[in-house]
Amino acid sequence: MISVLIADDQDVVRLGLRTLVDSEDDLGVVAEAADGLTTVELARRHRPDVVLMDVRMPGIDGIEATKRIGADPALSDVRVLVLVLTTFELDEYVFDALRNGASGFLLKDTAPAELLRAIRVVAAGESLLSPSVTRRVVAEFSAGASRPTKPHPQLHTLTEREREIVGLVGEGLSNDEIAARLVVSPATARTHVSRAMIKLGARDRAQLVVFAYQSGLVAG
Repeated sequence: MISVLIADDQDVVRLGLRTLVDSEDDLGVVAEAADGLTTVELARRHRPDVVLMDVRMPGIDGIEATKRIGADPALSDVRVLVLVLTTFELDEYVFDALRNGASGFLLKDTAPAELLRAIRVVAAGESLLSPSVTRRVVAEFSAGASRPTKPHPQLHTLTEREREIVGLVGEGLSNDEIAARLVVSPATARTHVSRAMIKLGARDRAQLVVFAYQSGLVAG
């Protein structure tokens, strides 16, 4: 059973999400929160597999709540799936949320079946990063000096091939696309990505994208 914590300040939204999640045999809601501080408290108490995190909430917002969950060693296995209301919010928050531990993003008007799939994907330890989201990360870094390059302290442990592959992950390429670009097998691409994640301490692919940009591995 995949346990889910729902964080949203609107009662009707929480009710709808609970009804949807609890309708599935392999998913279950363990708690609900209407503000950021309560979300963090309930995450510590229940240790859910996935937090469905609204951005705009009283107290502390969803980005700060995501940061606090990501920074808590006791919650290292908790995955945060950020739900945003509009694409404007996505533009505004995507990089900060990824940097602070979010495993993916969905718009609130996402189809129910896609939301359920996303919960399962994130619970499995994968990230939910579409090419459009990755392009927003590209735009954030292309904007100038507001995001200075800061190489990861373990960057030197990567082989040249691993550095190249991390850069391709940062461009939004899937393992199959990386394999085609470098003329290697998909299994080889997966192995290189996994090794790079271990060496850099990336909890998922989303964080690897952030490390790629912070370390200057993505071509401008």
